[in-house]
Amino acid sequence: MPKNKGKRGRKKGKKIFKTKKKLVLKKSINKNISKTTDEKIPISKIKKQPTEAKKYSINDYVVYPKHGVGKIVSVDKAKIGDIDITFYKVFIEKEKLTLSIPLNQQSHLRHVSSTSQIAKAISILKSKPKIKRTMWSRRAQEYDQKINSGKIYELAEVVRDLNKKTDIIVDQSYSERQLFEKAYDRLQSEMQVVLGDKAKQKMDKALKRDQPIEEMKPAG
Repeated sequence: MPKNKGKRGRKKGKKIFKTKKKLVLKKSINKNISKTTDEKIPISKIKKQPTEAKKYSINDYVVYPKHGVGKIVSVDKAKIGDIDITFYKVFIEKEKLTLSIPLNQQSHLRHVSSTSQIAKAISILKSKPKIKRTMWSRRAQEYDQKINSGKIYELAEVVRDLNKKTDIIVDQSYSERQLFEKAYDRLQSEMQVVLGDKAKQKMDKALKRDQPIEEMKPAG
């Protein structure tokens, strides 16, 4: 009889041990589940555009490198995804285009040149052209980069170097003509904001494009 009791006691002990293990496992599984559910819960935060002070106001004229002179017509707000964004609406008159420039990207804009900067640009137009003896394709690429730099002095250099002193196409390829007109129009639109209607007249005088065609023809 005592032997049988011992066997039963052992069996009972094993069962108790197993149930304890199950309880420990259940507790650890519950902890892991609670952790994963905690991680999945999104933290609700109001996301805003990086704060930056406004440099420009409505009706200000600005220059955007790839498009030229534009006018700020409004300062608007919009929500893109979860982010609140403040942006300038810039109207480019020449291209009939409206750009939306976020406030944190206003470094891409610049103020229209001052009268002293315009005067320096005119003096560049009067100076002697500097044409490199390299392939046209390479020079065309450099001219295009200068035009899209947004820098008025580099723009004036392109106009000066590609100027043929007349509107008649003489010894000028189609691509040269296109680059000249693009640079000329960009420069004129900026000068016009500062000088008004006299801008074109001053540019043509500096480039000697205002001379009669008869004076420019060689004596025959």
